[in-house]
Amino acid sequence: MSEDTISSTNSDAIDAAPADALDRQEYTGKYRYGMAEYEKTVNRRKSKSIKIGKVLIGGGFPIAVQSMTTTDTRDVEATVRQIQALENEGCEIVRVSVLNMEAAQSLGAIKERINIPLVADIHFRYKLALEAIKQGVHKVRLNPGNIGARHKVEAVCSAAKDRGIPIRIGVNSGSLPQDLLKKYGHDDPEAFALAAMRQIEILEDHNFNDIAISVKSTNVNTAFYAYKILATMTEHPFHVGITESGTLWPGTVKSSVGIGAILLNGLGDTIRVSLATDPVEEVKVGKQILKSLELKHEGVDVIACPTCGRCQIDMIPLAEEVERRTKHFKAPLKAAVMGCVVNGPGEAMAADIGIAGGDGIGLLFKKGKVVGEVKEHELADLLVSEISKLTGEAVAPDDPLSDIAGVPPIEKKSDSRIHKITSGKNRLEGNTSGRGGTLKSEHPDWLPESAKK
Repeated sequence: MSEDTISSTNSDAIDAAPADALDRQEYTGKYRYGMAEYEKTVNRRKSKSIKIGKVLIGGGFPIAVQSMTTTDTRDVEATVRQIQALENEGCEIVRVSVLNMEAAQSLGAIKERINIPLVADIHFRYKLALEAIKQGVHKVRLNPGNIGARHKVEAVCSAAKDRGIPIRIGVNSGSLPQDLLKKYGHDDPEAFALAAMRQIEILEDHNFNDIAISVKSTNVNTAFYAYKILATMTEHPFHVGITESGTLWPGTVKSSVGIGAILLNGLGDTIRVSLATDPVEEVKVGKQILKSLELKHEGVDVIACPTCGRCQIDMIPLAEEVERRTKHFKAPLKAAVMGCVVNGPGEAMAADIGIAGGDGIGLLFKKGKVVGEVKEHELADLLVSEISKLTGEAVAPDDPLSDIAGVPPIEKKSDSRIHKITSGKNRLEGNTSGRGGTLKSEHPDWLPESAKK
C-alpha cells in the first residue's frame, strides 16, 4: 500500500511505523496503528466467478469450504455416509477420487443421495473424465497436460462446456513439469505459478474458461508466494489449501497459518484443509479459519480465557460444554466464558453475551455490563438459554434445556447494585481494558476474598 492510501493526522507517525504497516492493501475500514489509520476488513481479489452446482465461487461470492472423501468411491453406501457426515458439519463442496471406470460409473448414484456439489478427481485417463461428466458431476479436477493428445483434451473441454461444468487445475510438487523442476526445484513458488499457467493456456486454447486453480504445496511459504505470483497472472478463481499438511494437530496449525495468510492477502475463493484424519475435521477447521478472519459470519463464537491463578471455577470444562451445546446455532453471535469475575466482563467487552464465575458465584453480562447473577453450577444452562433467546433458535433436542421450564431465573440487580459490581470489578487504576492495574473502587461485598487482594 502506498503512503497516500493511509490517512493520518500526523505524518511523523507514518514515518515511524514499521514498513509492513504501510503494506496492508488487504484491509478496508479504519483502525489505528499508532497515529496512522489502516484498514481492517479483507479486500478480496477480483476474480471471475464460476458455478459448481448450486454454489458460486469467485467474483466476491462467499468463500466455500470443501473436503474430500477417504472411501472407495465404488462403495456407494460408504461414500454417501461420509458425504452426509460432511454435509452435517457444514461442508459446501465435496470431491471424490475416480480411480477406474467402475468408480466413475458410481458417481450418478452418489450424486442422487447428497445435497452438495460433487467433484470428480481425475488423473491421466480422459475417458474417466468423460464418464464422470456423463454421470452428472458438478466439477472435474484434472490437469489437461496429463491426459495426453490434443483430441482428448478437446473431448473433455467440449463435454464439460456442454454441461456447464467447470474444471479445476491442481498444481502441486508432484505435478510440476520436469523442465521446471530442473530449473527451480520442488519448492520454488514461481515454478508452481508457471506450471499452473501452462495448464490454463491449454484449456483457454480450447476456448474453455470456466476454470478454478490451485497451487498447493506442503510448504507454507511456497504456497503463499505461489498464490501471490499467480494472482498477477490470471483472474480465474483460486482453490486454496496447504497440501499434505499432516495429522490433526500439526496439520491444523500448518493449514491455519498458511490458508489464513493467503486469505488475509485477499486471495482465495474456496478452501480445503488437507488433514490425515477423518475429513469431518477438515470442515471444522476450515470453517473456524473463515470465522476467525471474519470471512464467515455464522454460528456462536465462544471466547474463553486461558485461566490463571485468579480462576476459582473449573472453567475449561465449562467453556467446552458451552461450545458443544451451541455448535448447532446458525446466527452469528460472540459468547464469552471467563474464569474471573474481576476482569472477565471487561476483557470480553466485545462479546454479545458472556458469563464469568468466581468462588461459587456466576455473573451474566452483555456487552461488558453485568445484568444478572446465578449460582456457579447454573452458569452453562443460563448462557445456553440466553443464547437461544438472542438467536431465536431452539436448543438441541438432547440438550438439558429442551424442557425450557428448567432454566434457572436470572437474579435481577438494582441499578446501584449493578453499578457497584461493574465499578468494583472493572475500573482499574490507569487501565480501562480490565487487565492489570489496581482496583480503583471498593470491592462488591460478595466478591471472593482471594479476588480482593
